[in-house]
Amino acid sequence: MAHVELRGVVKKFGDVLAVDRVDISAEQKEFVVLLGPSGCGKTTCLRMIAGLETITEGEIYIAGRKVNDILPKDRDIAMVFQNYALYPHMSVYKNMALGLQLQKFPKDEIKERVEAAAEILEITELLNRKPMALSGGQRQRVAIGRTIVRDPQVFLFDEPLSNLDAKLRSQMRIELAKLHRKIGKSIIYVTHDQIEAMTLADRIVIMNKGKVMQMGKPMEIYNNPANLFVAGFIGSPTMNLLDVKIMEDGGKITLAGDCFMLEAPPDLASRCMPYKEKKAVLGIRPNHICQAGMDLECEGKPQVELEVEVVEPVGSEIVIDTSCGKDQFTACIDPRSTVKVGDKLMFTIDLSQIHLFDAESGKGI
Repeated sequence: MAHVELRGVVKKFGDVLAVDRVDISAEQKEFVVLLGPSGCGKTTCLRMIAGLETITEGEIYIAGRKVNDILPKDRDIAMVFQNYALYPHMSVYKNMALGLQLQKFPKDEIKERVEAAAEILEITELLNRKPMALSGGQRQRVAIGRTIVRDPQVFLFDEPLSNLDAKLRSQMRIELAKLHRKIGKSIIYVTHDQIEAMTLADRIVIMNKGKVMQMGKPMEIYNNPANLFVAGFIGSPTMNLLDVKIMEDGGKITLAGDCFMLEAPPDLASRCMPYKEKKAVLGIRPNHICQAGMDLECEGKPQVELEVEVVEPVGSEIVIDTSCGKDQFTACIDPRSTVKVGDKLMFTIDLSQIHLFDAESGKGI
């Protein structure tokens, strides 16, 4: 049995179905990220694990023990909230020690645990300060420290970095990864930020409208999205999704868009046979489209003429938005390119990297 497991969990708020028969698991010492847009049910799942929301149907297990009817304080979990939830009138030390004091731990043990957690988080020099004298990143470390001192079986994080600026958020991602290695406990982490998910997770659970869309290792999901939602949600810039018709021409399977026709590679062609003459959605990531003549890896690959509409230099690459008839393409091209708005240029598409989805069900073909 997994260390934390949700089995067929349902949550309704009146007539609103917030979580729809969700199965999620986290192994011991695993870092699992619940990822999805606002309102997808990820925070509700976290709160049900914590015992802060009741379960309408299903079962939740922690370390093999069913916890549906067990109070939050008895579940041996600790939760870090988005807004830190620190007591402003207390010092950092007292904020971190309070939970242990309420549990009647000896003073010497409380001091030892707080100082050990402070050392792990590199906030020892802040122990006598109050939260108002701290930066956002420092407050977040204190909130995490307050959970570490309790030494729970499971850590729950609810979008803990969303209030930080971009640079600090990047730094804190590194710190959280280090922390996970040090404490060696299961972490279930909620975010809508796919960069956080991709960089922190051992496994990602992608949710939408209360359902699990896909669960797997970050690169497995990135390289093999199970459906249209996952394909469009994971990746930055997002995957190009283009309407095509699957056609057979002279024994070959072709994918016909508004102004292009591509021959499907053999492995994809065989999967397309049941879909002949049907509509589908072709997916290709921007980094698998390149400007013809700029990269040797692009040589010999199918070409499409595209008109450049937007140019965004971002340093290591240039992100461009282009069009071809009704089709819109985003591409990440060589930063040495002199491309400009209005240019009509040839671009190559790496057919070995295309994805195809059923237009009706959204499932991968």
